[in-house]
Amino acid sequence: MTDTALVRRASIADAAAARAPSDVAPSLSACLLPIDGLDIAQWRALSERAIEPNGYYLANWMLAVNASAPGRTGASALAVWDSSPSRRLAGLAPVVSLRRAFRIPLPALISAHPYGTLCTPLIDRAQPEAAAGLLQAARTSGAHALILRESSLEGEAMRVLEAVALRQGLAPRVLQSHRRAALDATREAEMLLHDALGRKKLKELRRQRHRMEEHGAVSFAVARTPQDVASATEIFLKLEASGWKGKRGTALIQRAGDAAFIRRATVALAEQGQCEIIALRSGETPVAAGIVLRQAKRAFFFKLGVDERFAKFSPGVQLTLDLTRHLCADPLTTSADSTASPDHPMINPIWRDRFAIGDVLIPLRRNDPMVEVIHAALIARQTLRSLARRVVRGQR
Repeated sequence: MTDTALVRRASIADAAAARAPSDVAPSLSACLLPIDGLDIAQWRALSERAIEPNGYYLANWMLAVNASAPGRTGASALAVWDSSPSRRLAGLAPVVSLRRAFRIPLPALISAHPYGTLCTPLIDRAQPEAAAGLLQAARTSGAHALILRESSLEGEAMRVLEAVALRQGLAPRVLQSHRRAALDATREAEMLLHDALGRKKLKELRRQRHRMEEHGAVSFAVARTPQDVASATEIFLKLEASGWKGKRGTALIQRAGDAAFIRRATVALAEQGQCEIIALRSGETPVAAGIVLRQAKRAFFFKLGVDERFAKFSPGVQLTLDLTRHLCADPLTTSADSTASPDHPMINPIWRDRFAIGDVLIPLRRNDPMVEVIHAALIARQTLRSLARRVVRGQR
């Protein structure tokens, strides 16, 4: 099943003959189409109404990824609309074929990876039945399974999708799961940091900060306007490339497509009030910078870059402490997702809440033997990747 074959329009009303039951409201329609064929204004409006936020599926972010990020272009979207005169977008899940994502030539769709580690679909909180439309659009495209990778497991979006699948006699399967650091931004920052790190560790961090001040007054700044964000993005890119990511060749600025994506995305989102660049300076010297996305009441900590010359002062930790204070002081922010690895040594001790993330396979037809083949192929791939990582660690 090629990506071209998958991009076929399909009406929910015309899909009654599909080999699986559908409880989709007849007032909804859905299709699979190229992601850049979506109306950006409707996409933005859906993000505001989403039952669960996902900063990495904001229109300006995902379209920038799709335009130039190497290996992440050419995505499609499962999209659901209502029957109102404006034909309002009610559900959205960016996807690619399993062949495209993992080189597995089997009939399945999988979440398009948005560079950030969160692929939770957008579902209108006022029309949760749009979840059924997403499954129906995937089914009508010819797919036998929909794989939602790196999605929120305990949020409202997955709850609605699982309920729809179970009503249709379909049993979702969690392929892998983990918990990563998150911040409860409703708490008072200093109390939160004291509970997380303890008096002794905070005293040591204050000592390091005072030592950093010997090189110049330490200041924390937040860039918000498009112009300031554009300048701050360049600072971030240089800092990220100056460290271990630059040595490994994985810094964003080292590939033209990645650099173009992040420059476009940060400025476009800043125009919507959905991106901030945070920076820590010693005098005039930037020592750490990070990118933070905003959607609804949640923040998403994308990436961090530090000047390794200041490593003995823990600049990444110092910046994260200031970010914690910044987010907790904002009455419009209730939580933040670190979007980090589950065992991240820097942020796990600071942000002690946890956010459940996982890959979920949703069959699209009852008792479908092809789903077992797809499941087995995914487990085999996961096992081989785990083995390869252990070998690499052993060699290091």
